[in-house]
Amino acid sequence: MATVSDTSSSAVAEEPGHPEPGSVARLSFEARPPLQARTVSARVSLRTRLREIVGARELLVFLVRKELKVKYKGSVLGLLWSMLNPAVTLLVYYVVFKYFLKASAPSFALYLFSGMIVWNFFLTALIGAASTIVANAGIVKKVSFPREILALAQIGTSGMFFLFQSVVLVIFLVGFQYTPAWGWMPLIPFALVDLLLFTSALAIFLSAVNVYLRDIEHLVAVLLNAWFWGVPIIYSFNQVYGHKSLHWLGELYLFDPMTVIILTFQRAIYGKVSYRTYDAATHTFKTTVWLANYPYHFYLFMLGCVLVASVLLLLGAMLVFGRIEGNFAEEL
Repeated sequence: MATVSDTSSSAVAEEPGHPEPGSVARLSFEARPPLQARTVSARVSLRTRLREIVGARELLVFLVRKELKVKYKGSVLGLLWSMLNPAVTLLVYYVVFKYFLKASAPSFALYLFSGMIVWNFFLTALIGAASTIVANAGIVKKVSFPREILALAQIGTSGMFFLFQSVVLVIFLVGFQYTPAWGWMPLIPFALVDLLLFTSALAIFLSAVNVYLRDIEHLVAVLLNAWFWGVPIIYSFNQVYGHKSLHWLGELYLFDPMTVIILTFQRAIYGKVSYRTYDAATHTFKTTVWLANYPYHFYLFMLGCVLVASVLLLLGAMLVFGRIEGNFAEEL
């Protein structure tokens, strides 16, 4: 009986459609493909995200101070390097364009520097923000805080350098006894707000996307280099807009927020819309229009358009950031 029973059990076990007890669950589990855990960020409203960022302002200040300390750690002059570097740059501009390149525009170095300080802020903020989350992978994976703070800290650091460069610019204005267009100075705060919002939108977006596409930080440097020549800093806006065959391109320039912001700084700081030069051949004076010759209210209108566009871009960047930040730890 024992033999029959054993044989019978074995037959039943081997017979198709009659698996061993418990084997169904085991086979079913083994047949399943391995599961990959993927975190999805919770849907948090923009108002909540903004409230969290405001609540983390002390962390933002700390990160900005840390960036400045690391940059000048061990140096004797410390933060004074931030003023010495732009001072030397402006002095070189003055000597080169006055005595060697013979720029026709008066005080060309001041015209150049009034646009460069804006572009330097924009450039350093975006290059730093593009790689900031990857560079701070350690705290991103271990500490809970609004990750947008890392990108905003790069903007804060660039803002400090912008402040130092502005001080140098004021010193040179006083030293050269150059009078800016005081009536246009109220436009500067509006342009600064636009600059901060537009840069913040791009910085937050690029910092998030670079976590998944690491080539972004290298692409940003290349695109910014090309973008630099697309804004009127080295040359005059009117050289493009006033050219008969390039008039359409001058109109297109105004769709670039950075062009509008830079034109505002140049109009307020440099101030010379036109200048006169003497032509020895004809013994006559020639008037050259240099800056964008737009009325005050048109500058306000353009800055208002940039403000609306920058706010929309910033909200969109925060939505994208909030949607994909849940997988940062996995990607890092």
